[in-house]
Amino acid sequence: MFKYTISLAAALIALFTFILPAQAYNKGMQEDIVDIAVENGSFNTLVAAVQAADLVDTLKGDGPFTVFAPTDEAFAKLPKGTVEALLLPENKDKLVAVLTYHVVSGKVMAADVVKLDRATTIQGQDVMIKVMDGKVMVDNANVAAADVIASNGVIHVIDQVIIPK
Repeated sequence: MFKYTISLAAALIALFTFILPAQAYNKGMQEDIVDIAVENGSFNTLVAAVQAADLVDTLKGDGPFTVFAPTDEAFAKLPKGTVEALLLPENKDKLVAVLTYHVVSGKVMAADVVKLDRATTIQGQDVMIKVMDGKVMVDNANVAAADVIASNGVIHVIDQVIIPK
């Protein structure tokens, strides 16, 4: 019974954190990718990184873009000091490479993502996509929530930061 209680709690957290906001955005609150990330509150590290990399204007642009957006918890899984090092001005090129590895040109909805085995990022390398036991993975990250619609694309929430090779 304890196992199911944890699963139910996780499902409720996902519902209130990602699914309900996604439904609200899908019903007409058409803000861009950056605005959605800022307002959600679960992407503070991602937003800070996008700002440090001078990518705000790009991700507020027309797009469309598909963003595999790591949460603050995903960034916290990186080795200690990694985020702080990437945010240093002298590491801006590395930061841009990591962030643009999370973005695919075009609006790729979940129904389309599951049909792919890879997608070329705007960074230039491919992310690997696989479906295992009904769960979608991008590289080694699990998609925790999909199809958060923005005026200039779509966000798929992931549970790990993916790193280009």
